[in-house]
Amino acid sequence: MSMRWTPNKVTLLRVVVGFAAVCLFGRGAWANLTAVGLTVAAIALDGLDGHLARKKKMATPVGAQLDILGDRMIENVYFTYFAVVGMVSLWLPVLFFARGAATDFLRGLAMKAGHSGWGGNAMLQTWWGQALVASRWSRGLYAAMKCLCFCYLGLELALTRRPVALVGELAADVQAMIRVGAQVLTWMTAAFCLLRGLPVLVEGWKYIAGNMGTARGAKSASRNRIRDAKAAVQEAT
Repeated sequence: MSMRWTPNKVTLLRVVVGFAAVCLFGRGAWANLTAVGLTVAAIALDGLDGHLARKKKMATPVGAQLDILGDRMIENVYFTYFAVVGMVSLWLPVLFFARGAATDFLRGLAMKAGHSGWGGNAMLQTWWGQALVASRWSRGLYAAMKCLCFCYLGLELALTRRPVALVGELAADVQAMIRVGAQVLTWMTAAFCLLRGLPVLVEGWKYIAGNMGTARGAKSASRNRIRDAKAAVQEAT
């Protein structure tokens, strides 16, 4: 009996492949190159689960949340690893974690209010918000930037980082150029990540205000009931 592939299974496989890639980094030059190949596979699987969901009409709110969770896990584990080995700033994984936590919190409030991630009932109502977050070009560009960033860092690790480097000692100016390229690429990816999160942060505040208003209304109603109950007791006595 053949296993039936679903978008959620592809998302799970993507996370497993991504973690396997990170586990291989730093274990030798050829292991690093294998990790780069697995990284490309993990990013490709990111597009495959969405394609399956659309083609087979299997898109669900739970599947969308699992896809976002997979994205967060992959981003955080890669950037955390490269920060630990000193290839990127420690603030980079902190930034991705903070942005992800904030946007996911606001998406949760939107879902609680009855909004979904797509369609006419989507959380994002403005054209620019939908273009930056939900459009295929934005998602494709972001996936390509992450893939390029992770692969660049992985190749740098495999080819130039001792003691597991495949090439010999490089000149100082060449090493500096490679490092500048890594910094530019990683911070460009981070900037685009923040740009894509901006519509969620801007349009999501109304859900915080709505929840605060509901809480204040409930508190006020509770005080009124207590006051009415006290007044009834006083009248009875």
